[in-house]
Amino acid sequence: MIKIYNRESKNYEIEQVLGENYIKWTYESPIGKSFLNIFLKRKLFSKIYGFFCDSKSSRKKIDSIINEYNIDMNESIKQSKDFESFNDFFTRKLHNDARPISQNLNEFISPGDGRLLAFENIDLENIVQVKGFTYSLKELINDDSIAKKYENGTCLILRLCPVDYHRFHFVDDGIISQTNKIKGFYYSVNPIALSGIKKLFCKNKREWSILNSTNFGDVLYIEVGATCVGTIKQTYSPNTKVSRGSEKGYFKFGGSTVILFLEKNKVKIDDDILSETKKNIETKVKMGETIGNKL
Repeated sequence: MIKIYNRESKNYEIEQVLGENYIKWTYESPIGKSFLNIFLKRKLFSKIYGFFCDSKSSRKKIDSIINEYNIDMNESIKQSKDFESFNDFFTRKLHNDARPISQNLNEFISPGDGRLLAFENIDLENIVQVKGFTYSLKELINDDSIAKKYENGTCLILRLCPVDYHRFHFVDDGIISQTNKIKGFYYSVNPIALSGIKKLFCKNKREWSILNSTNFGDVLYIEVGATCVGTIKQTYSPNTKVSRGSEKGYFKFGGSTVILFLEKNKVKIDDDILSETKKNIETKVKMGETIGNKL
């Protein structure tokens, strides 16, 4: 059972987990763990499943997912009959007015839809994955000089569920660097998996880049792949000027994670998000939603 905080209703909700029984079997049972290490965590499995999700035959899954998880298709530019494959549906684009973006440039916005944890005054050697499990930023990006910039800064972990809008965006105007790619495994990023695999984020496939932002300093973006996420697609052009709210990229099928690191004294994250994080509870947010303010 995964409890999340809904900022709009100010109530807690129990998350509907796609494939929950399968995830529990894989990460909690001895047989499942063996199967995970032999096959499921490896690129081949995600590549095979990704091939299916790109095929026309995968379209039959779309309507059942929409109905079971109450996905609002009024937000989507395409409707279910128009998608060529399940991945086409999964990476769907939304109407511009579906995700309003604050025009106050002092407000820090969420880069995507998902469930958010926020940590301030971070220790670079002990960044929280889940309660009891930590990792270092150096291990995460394999670059010690870049990692040092974020000592005592802020870490934001945005977990995207399989039923979420799966495109991620820029939080501010600025210049974006090239993407650095790090090979790795394909563990699930569901909290069940995070509670069972030490340093999971440092073991999975991931990509990172830096947004030299106009209002919030150098923002480190890290996109983490996961089971069935054979592709992290960056849609921006490196070393160019980008605008607040514009698309950075998208994930193909599977739950995924975007991690942001902010320099010290650049942003104050909203108190409700910080309060829930201290309880080890994620806060549900949408792309473009204000989650903090410039210091």
